[in-house]
Amino acid sequence: MSLETFREETREWLVANCPAGMRNQAVHFEDAYEFYLSDDAKLWSERMVEKGWIAPTWPVEYGGGGLSYEENRVLQEEMATLKALPAAAGMGLAMIGPTLLEYGTEEQRQKHLPKITRNEVRWCQGYSEPGSGSDLASLQTKAVADGDRFIINGQKIWTSGADHADWMFVLTRTDPSAPKHDGISFMLLDMQQPGVTVKPIPLISGSSPFCETFFDDAIALREDLIGELNKGWTVAKRLLQYERSGPSGAQARKTGETKPKRNALAQLALDYVGDDSGKVADHGLREEVTTQLLQEKAMQLTARRVAEENQSGKAPGAVTSIFKYVGSTLSKNGSELRSRLRGTKGLGWEGHGFSDIELESTRSWLRDRAVTIYGGTNEVQLNIIAKRVLGLPD
Repeated sequence: MSLETFREETREWLVANCPAGMRNQAVHFEDAYEFYLSDDAKLWSERMVEKGWIAPTWPVEYGGGGLSYEENRVLQEEMATLKALPAAAGMGLAMIGPTLLEYGTEEQRQKHLPKITRNEVRWCQGYSEPGSGSDLASLQTKAVADGDRFIINGQKIWTSGADHADWMFVLTRTDPSAPKHDGISFMLLDMQQPGVTVKPIPLISGSSPFCETFFDDAIALREDLIGELNKGWTVAKRLLQYERSGPSGAQARKTGETKPKRNALAQLALDYVGDDSGKVADHGLREEVTTQLLQEKAMQLTARRVAEENQSGKAPGAVTSIFKYVGSTLSKNGSELRSRLRGTKGLGWEGHGFSDIELESTRSWLRDRAVTIYGGTNEVQLNIIAKRVLGLPD
């Protein structure tokens, strides 16, 4: 089938099958759990599962679509044109799935990947600890081998979505006597067991997507050890590279925004600070809006170019830290700019006199203060870029 024929058939299928409630939406990752419980979201998921398009480029034997890079690009372009949200989102697709494809055994892939492509499970990440954030390798959560299982004790923090997760991919210390980057193992943990306790952390934005997770003799099966025992640091770094090579741009953490909304920011500026001539009279604000739009577009085009260069299937590398650093900075700056353009209307929390969009803008501004911290702080990303990309000395 030619790409043009594939495009026509894809467009027709999307128009006929994507429910109205899954179009023209922008869902922040903090709100994604509730959003994807809607009837339209469930119907959209069922239809995309049948096509294999929950994970369109994954192998067919695991429930993926088996699409080529070019075919997937067409699919994403047509979904963007229709303003259709993805049928599923989360760490299963963006993080642990690609990691299992690279590091998992065939048995592990068969056990976990089909459940992800059928949109049946939710995953969370067990990396950070109260005393091990930026210095992740100093983690202290212990896993002790006990026959065909590991007994886990310790605590994780900032475990996004843990209160709704079925499984966690977790880093544990399996050899306390080894140097801190050694003796770490990467394993998968069933969250639905008595030894796991999850406590959501309320945020200033009004939501609680992040959680504390406590392990008291929790159990992970030895068959769910990914990679070699005590060699989990290598797997952990690769997973972070998959995370950082995911959705990029000024709204990298908003599910469904496959490209920056170039016109939306310009229209916002005109609506709130535009003059009768149809432009933003304040030179400083006009320059800020233009700069933000240009940087968002440059980020989008750069991400696209890198994706095209790596279409051979090569795993992402340290260069993904550039996307994380630039994308998170653009996201934070963009939210702040949108709030400032609205003036006092961009500071409303509740009550009369504010539209729903204005109230959400305030929450987005508060939420996006954190994007330069979670997923690896900007300072960590700059260190990685200096060492791994530019080759500078320590």
